Amino acid sequence: MRAKYCRESRVIQTSRVFQQDVNSHNTLFGGRLMSDIDQVASITAIRHCRTDCVTASTDSVDFLYPIRTTDAVCLESYVTWAGSSSMEVFVKVIAEDLKSGECKLAATALLTFVAVDEDKRPTRVPQVIPETEEERKLNETAPERARLRKARKEKSKELSAFFTTNILGMESVLS
Repeated sequence: MRAKYCRESRVIQTSRVFQQDVNSHNTLFGGRLMSDIDQVASITAIRHCRTDCVTASTDSVDFLYPIRTTDAVCLESYVTWAGSSSMEVFVKVIAEDLKSGECKLAATALLTFVAVDEDKRPTRVPQVIPETEEERKLNETAPERARLRKARKEKSKELSAFFTTNILGMESVLS
């Protein structure tokens, strides 16, 4: 299987921020941005391996700067690292003030996707070749993030043993 450059999976999406996209602070609703992040990241993952993929985790979303209705929002994503069947996808969110042209890094996100075959079983993915300084830094630091992700998932599984599917006060509604 041929290794692929980060640029081969790159996705860039730019859109306007409209009034229906904002929260009570008149800034882009975080849930809307998270949905857009997952969408571009999923396209990136499929471009990298050219097979179906599932979101395994949203590892982090860091909101760094508010995005306003006077801004355009540009999401750029690419695969930074690959395991045997999983891929780490980085998403950079840039807010551009449409009148001044000033750009600010508004958010960053890291997600993990797993490639699956026709039977929905994990399947191998190509390794990643970084080229730019940003890509190399993300690629070099990815194994440590993968280790932390695996440990966090194990802790989450342990904790989930204590959870129930009962929703307090909803017994009559669900019956």
